[in-house]
Amino acid sequence: MACLNIMRSSPAVGAAGSVPAAPGAGGTEGSGAAGGSARIAVKKAQLRSSPRPKKLEKLGVYSSCKAEGACKCNGWKSQNPPPTPPRTDQQSHTVNLQEPCRSCSHTLGDHVTHLENVSEEEMNRLLGIVLDVEYLYTCVHKEEDADTKQVYFSLFKLLRKSILQMGKPMLEAQENPPFEKPSIEQGVNNFVQYKFSHLPSKERQTIMELAKMFLNQINYWQLETPSQRRQRVPNDDAAGYKANYTRWLCYCNVPQFCDSLPRYETTQIFGRTLLRSVFTVMRKQLLEQARQEKDKLPPEKRTLILTHFPKFLSMLEEEVYSHSSPIWSQDFLAGASGGQIPIHTVGEKRKPSEPLPHEENKRPRVVGDIPMDLINEVMATITDPAAIPETSLLSAHSARDEAARLEERRGVIEFHVIGNSLNQKPNKRILMWLVGLQNVFSHQLPRMPKEYITRLVFDPKHKTLSLIKDGRVIGGICFRMFPSQGFTEIVFCAVTSNEQVKGYGTHLMNHLKEYHIKHEILNFLTYADEYAIGYFKKQGFSKDIKVPKAKYVGYIKDYEGATLMGCELNPSIPYTEFSVIIKKQKEIIKKLIERKQAQIRKVYPGLSCFKEGVRQIPIESIPGIRETGWKPVGKGKELKDPDQLYSTLKTILQHVKSHQNAWPFMEPVKKTEAPGYYQVIRFPMDLKTMSERLKSRYYTTRKLFMADMQRIFTNCREYNPPESEYYKCANLLEKFFYTKIKEAGLIEK
Repeated sequence: MACLNIMRSSPAVGAAGSVPAAPGAGGTEGSGAAGGSARIAVKKAQLRSSPRPKKLEKLGVYSSCKAEGACKCNGWKSQNPPPTPPRTDQQSHTVNLQEPCRSCSHTLGDHVTHLENVSEEEMNRLLGIVLDVEYLYTCVHKEEDADTKQVYFSLFKLLRKSILQMGKPMLEAQENPPFEKPSIEQGVNNFVQYKFSHLPSKERQTIMELAKMFLNQINYWQLETPSQRRQRVPNDDAAGYKANYTRWLCYCNVPQFCDSLPRYETTQIFGRTLLRSVFTVMRKQLLEQARQEKDKLPPEKRTLILTHFPKFLSMLEEEVYSHSSPIWSQDFLAGASGGQIPIHTVGEKRKPSEPLPHEENKRPRVVGDIPMDLINEVMATITDPAAIPETSLLSAHSARDEAARLEERRGVIEFHVIGNSLNQKPNKRILMWLVGLQNVFSHQLPRMPKEYITRLVFDPKHKTLSLIKDGRVIGGICFRMFPSQGFTEIVFCAVTSNEQVKGYGTHLMNHLKEYHIKHEILNFLTYADEYAIGYFKKQGFSKDIKVPKAKYVGYIKDYEGATLMGCELNPSIPYTEFSVIIKKQKEIIKKLIERKQAQIRKVYPGLSCFKEGVRQIPIESIPGIRETGWKPVGKGKELKDPDQLYSTLKTILQHVKSHQNAWPFMEPVKKTEAPGYYQVIRFPMDLKTMSERLKSRYYTTRKLFMADMQRIFTNCREYNPPESEYYKCANLLEKFFYTKIKEAGLIEK
């Protein structure tokens, strides 16, 4: 068995000068490469179909002499060689088994005596190695890159030795494939599961097509030589790249053409390290090639490649270069079995708080849940583009961030978390973006001293989520993370004035939320001035701070005249797709209502019992009420003892009256304080009136008591706007009231 130690034979091999391609800076294999492979395959087929004597003549050239006397000749050589070596695609001059060898004078037959009893299958295998040797010999002489030439020569010697020993060529290395786990293929699978598992099946299928396309490109990608890479990226890990490059050539590239060597897919034996070294160049070239050849693409592929592929690559790039991306963890749980992408085409880690699909199926069903088969049936109509009307971006029903989300999907805008560093060499592009952010913040936040903005933007402890459009910064959120304290402080947030009212601010904040969920920080704190309070309220911030004061005092910067606001993140929510999910939920409810209405077509006559003197009837006795899906509310314990009922209701009423939010409802509303109140509210109620009614033993049942209390809250919400203090007090007091009712056992918990 012939072996080659690839770590000793050559420091590295360059793809530019690899078997199929001319020297270059990387790229996909062209038609010339495929043609070369096809020509070799045709030659092998022709040779294997030749008569046995012809095969022996071919093998004799590469076989050692077996004549008596311990001849040391390692290959038969013609006595009359042609003036110039024959081309590999031409038949060599005719020889016969009796012709003597120029080196040892023994006949060609003496070089092939060991092959007389070899099977045709074994002979054909050896003939395949012979043609691979001849092809590699040509490559060695044509190759200009020294590293590449050395590896070709080493592989040439390995195959030559395999013929002499009649063994199988084996590549020896300090480490055998796979060289890194998880592999590129598994990482991309994890990426699809992590980022797109919530999508409907059709949209998810599109993502899987993009993933297969990307992986296929990597498997046939020509890497740049180590010397070319040193010129392009001087400070890169040259030794690591060379080692990976040698492995790539020996295990992936050359075996595409020399099939006597074992072949592996690049995406299966290499991981993030190699992907990082090629991703930036590869992404640029792929997109440039797509733009140049867009007119040649079929219509169905044009949208996929020109619209969806750039967005896919941008999102993947963030995970490739992120130091904390979960998709490269070997502990990543890949969700459902159907989530894997079948990569072999010819040519998420879910968040800790998210349930896995198989866990979801094991959850106990809640009484009243909608059957899953019905949900799936409705979802099929929701996800069908022909079944739902297109929502205009100007529609009142479109989400604030819908336009921004579509622009991001088309590659018009990009989001990058960047920051200054004292440990790494400055990246020119990042420095330019930081300067752009400083200008945006200075222009949009005139009250902030420019020097202060500059200091924080360029402070290595601060990071900024930047919004990039046409290569320039148009907005961003500057923040500082305090992982030990469990929160992040948002320092600056702005979008340049001519790009506002496009949903960029909302989409920026949603991206920031997802970034922090990924890093397991679930609280934001910020000091908002009077102009920013409205924006932060829309993003889920409030004055109700969930972080204990001891956690943030002394950590965050205090601003005079500003309001401290906080936001608690829910790790189960995919914020950048949240509005889409809500929209689909609304569509599902709408469809379910329509289905129910279609089932209930019977129209019942009106109720006539009240004309006959009946004061009240049970709700469940109303004709048709149960068909609508109505169910009676769970019954609580009705106290039959009047004194016990009185005592219980008195205690509850005292608790309500002493609550901090009860002050607006203590007495009847005065006409002078609320003009027109009694024209709007026909049946007023207040806590003083309820106390008088309780004292007079009016409340003979719990339902009467609860009805009066509920009327207080309903009246308040009907008369006052939602943003008013009265409205908020009603909501909070109502919640407190029902808590006390449940504690007393008057309704089921």
